[in-house]
Amino acid sequence: MKFQIEDVTVYFPYDNIYPEQYSYMVELKRALDAKGHCLLEMPTGTGKTIALLSLITSYALSKPSNPVKLLYCTRTVHEMEKTLAELRFLHNYQVKHLGPSARILALGLSSRKNLCVNPRVVSAENRDSVDAACRKLTASWVRALAVENPNIPTCEFFENYEKAASDAVLPPGVYTLQDLRAFGKEKGWCPYFLARHMVQFANVVVYSYQYLLDPKVAGIISKEMQRESVVVFDEAHNIDNVCIEALSVSVRMQTLEGATRNLNRMNQEIERLKATDAGRLRAEYNRLVEGLAQRGNLPIGDTWFANPTLPEDILKESVPGNIRRAEHFLSVLRRLVQYFKGRLQTENVEKEGPVTFVASINAQVGIDQKMLRFCYDRLHSLMLTLEITDTDEFLHIQTICDLATLVGTYTRGFSIIIEPFDERMPHIPDPVLQLCCHDASLAIKPVFERFQSVVITSGTLSPIDLYPRLLNFNPVVSRSFTMSLTRDCICPMVLTRGSDQLPVSTKYDLRSDPGVEKNYGKLLLEMVSVVPDGIVCFFVSYSYMDGIVNSWHESGILKEIMQHKLVFIETQDVVETTLALDNYRRACDCGRGAVFFSVARGKVAEGIDFDRHYGRLVIMFGVPFQYTLSRILLARLEYLRETFQIKEGDFLTFDALRQAAQCVGRVIRSKADYGMMIFADKRYSRHDKRSKLPGWILSHLRDAHLNLSTDMAVHIAREFLRRMAQPYDKNGAMGKKTLLSQEDLEKMVNGVGDMLF
Repeated sequence: MKFQIEDVTVYFPYDNIYPEQYSYMVELKRALDAKGHCLLEMPTGTGKTIALLSLITSYALSKPSNPVKLLYCTRTVHEMEKTLAELRFLHNYQVKHLGPSARILALGLSSRKNLCVNPRVVSAENRDSVDAACRKLTASWVRALAVENPNIPTCEFFENYEKAASDAVLPPGVYTLQDLRAFGKEKGWCPYFLARHMVQFANVVVYSYQYLLDPKVAGIISKEMQRESVVVFDEAHNIDNVCIEALSVSVRMQTLEGATRNLNRMNQEIERLKATDAGRLRAEYNRLVEGLAQRGNLPIGDTWFANPTLPEDILKESVPGNIRRAEHFLSVLRRLVQYFKGRLQTENVEKEGPVTFVASINAQVGIDQKMLRFCYDRLHSLMLTLEITDTDEFLHIQTICDLATLVGTYTRGFSIIIEPFDERMPHIPDPVLQLCCHDASLAIKPVFERFQSVVITSGTLSPIDLYPRLLNFNPVVSRSFTMSLTRDCICPMVLTRGSDQLPVSTKYDLRSDPGVEKNYGKLLLEMVSVVPDGIVCFFVSYSYMDGIVNSWHESGILKEIMQHKLVFIETQDVVETTLALDNYRRACDCGRGAVFFSVARGKVAEGIDFDRHYGRLVIMFGVPFQYTLSRILLARLEYLRETFQIKEGDFLTFDALRQAAQCVGRVIRSKADYGMMIFADKRYSRHDKRSKLPGWILSHLRDAHLNLSTDMAVHIAREFLRRMAQPYDKNGAMGKKTLLSQEDLEKMVNGVGDMLF
C-alpha cells in the first residue's frame, strides 16, 4: 500500500498496517524534518524494522536532489541478515511501483570472517587469525615481493579486485552477506574489500554497532560517511554498555608476558633491518620528524585499526623526539610493561584516576603523558616499517598501547582499577588492571555531532527520560508507543508468594532459603502441568541457576517436572547452548513440550525469539540486578551520581528492569501470538520497581494480578489459555481496528476515523 505523510509518499510493502506503525512513522518523519535525534520505544512484534526502513527509504526517494543515506546498526549478524531480507522485500515493492528510478544499493558489512571467500584464509578459527591470514596475502610489501618471486602466495580474489580497479563495483540491489560472497565468487573479486569500497556509495548500509561506536574501527570504516545520513541503532536498550566497552581496556599477566614476547620479536626485526636495509628505518625517522605519524593514504590491504581515542582528541603534532627512533620506542614500551607488571603484584584492590596514574608512571619509569598519547600511532608506524603481517600475534602489545593512549588522552570519565583476584573466587590469584570508562556519552558524542539524525529505538527503553541523561544529548522526539490489540494476548502477573504464603524473592538474605527454592520449584511444577508447548525460565545468574537446579534435583522436584516436559539448560558454552536450543525447538514441534532454563543478560535473553508455541509462558525468577559489589560498577555509579545526578538506586533498578523486560519480551513476536509473563519476586509488586517496566507491558498488568500466590497464578493461567483458544477476528472486532487497510488509513488521516482508536 502507499500513503502520504505530509509531503512524503510512503511505500509500504504489506496490504495492512498497524496503527502504531503509522504513528511511529509520523514521529520519525518529524525528527528527520527537524534534522534532530530521536528516541522511540515500540513494543516487540509490531513491525518496527519495516516501519523504519519504509519511511526512511521513501523519505530519500521524495528528496532526489540530496537523498539521505541510511546507516542501520544491529547487534548481531543474525539481525543484520533479517533486516536486509526485509529491505529486499520492500525494495522489490518500490521498484515495481516506481520503476528503475527507485533502485538503490544496500549492503551489509561485517568482518573478514563473515565475508572472506578464500578457503585458505577463512578456515582460521577466530576473527583475529582470519584478519592476519588475509594480511599475509594482501599486504602491499607481500604483493611487491610476489611480483619478483611467483612462489610467494597471494590472494587471487584480492588480485582480481585490484586489477579490475574502477570497474569493481556492485550493481544496484540489496545484498546480504551471503549475496556478497556469491557475487565475489562469481566475479572472482574479494567481497570484503569490495563491500568496504562500496560502503561510501551505498544508499543503505547495515552493520554492527562497533563500526560507529568503537573509535578503532570507526576511524577506518565510517570516517567517509556524509553528514546527510540517518543513523539507526536498533534494539538499542543496552547502547550505553556498548559505548563503555568500546573505550575500556583490561590487562592481565598473560597480556604482559605476550607483550614482552612481541617486543623481543620486534627487536630482532629491527636488528635485521639495521644490517640489511637501514635506509627504511631512517626514512621512518625522517617522516616522524616532519610530524606525520601515518604515511598519508595507505593501500587498502595495509590499513590497521585506527587510533583508540575519539577523532577530535588525536594530537595534530609531531611525535616526541624521545620515541622517534625505533629502538628508543621499544625501550619505552619495555619500561611500561615492567611498570604494569609491578602494579599487578599487589595484594589489595587499588583504584585511581587517570591523572594520578600518569603521574605515577612518570615518577617511576620516566614516561610522560605526551609519550603515552603517541604510543598507539608510533606502534602502528613501526609495524608497517617492519612489515609485520601476523597481526594476531601482536594483539598483546596492541592492548598495552591502547591503554597507554587512552590514559594519556582522557583525564575525566575513566578510572584505573587493579584487582588481585576475582571476588567470587578469592582463592585463585588472577590479577587484572582495568581501564574502565564510566561515561557512555564519550563514544557516542562524535556520532551525534557528525550525523544529522540519530534514531535510538528498541522494545524496552523505559524509563525513556534516563537515556538522554546517560548519553548526554537532546532528542527532538522522545516517545513510547503502546500496542493496539484485538484481544488481550499478553498476560503479565506478579507472583509474590508460594502456595504456603511464604514470600519469594532472590534478595540476598532470602536467596538460599530452602523455602524459597521449594516454592519456585512448585511454581514451575504447577505451570508445566497446565501450560502447553514451550516454557522459558530466566534466572538472575549462572551460579544461582546451578544452585537452584541442584536443590530441585535433590528434592525430586526436577524429576516430577521431567514427567511433564523435557528440560534444557543454557550454559556458557555457545555450541552446547545452540544444541540445547535446537532440541528444545524439536521437543516443542513434536508436541512433547519443553522447558528452557536461561540466564538474564545471557546470549539467549538478548537475541533468541521464542515466538508461537516455542514460548507460551516465560517466568522471570527474581530481579536481575548487576553484581552490586563489583568495583567497576561502583566506580561507574559514583561517576553517574557526581556528573549526571543519577542516583545509584535509580540506575540499578533501571538496569535490572530493562533486562527483565528484555527477557519476558521474547515470547511475543507478533500480534497473533499470545503468551504469559510471570515476574516471580515480591519486589515487583512495589510501585518504584514496577513503574520502570515498558508501557506496553504495564498497560496489560491488572491490579488483580499484582500480588499472587502460586495457586492463584495457576487459576489465572488456565482461564487465559482457555480464552486464547477461541477463534478471533484478526482485523479487530467491536469497531476497534488494529489492522488498517489503505481506505481505513485515508479515512483516519482525513479525520473521519478518529473513533477507530
